Amino acid sequence: MAGKEQNDRPDQGIGEGVGSAYRRAGPYIDASWQLAGAVGLGTLLGWWLDKKLGTGPWLLVGGSLFGIGVGFYLFFKILTNLTKGPK
Repeated sequence: MAGKEQNDRPDQGIGEGVGSAYRRAGPYIDASWQLAGAVGLGTLLGWWLDKKLGTGPWLLVGGSLFGIGVGFYLFFKILTNLTKGPK
């Protein structure tokens, strides 16, 4: 009887609820990774150019700001496409 009570829904096994939650959260996780990646890439590019050109922190700051701008653009573009749903 105890096994029957735990598994009232035969179409959903153990772990399938977690798997479907990850599938639903996947696009949002991807959007956040793109935001973080754009900021990181812009910052690294600015740091590298500062080292190469000897311009101090200015290209680092500029690259960081550019990465933040691009990251937020991509983040909100993905999220608005997700909320529109299928056509």
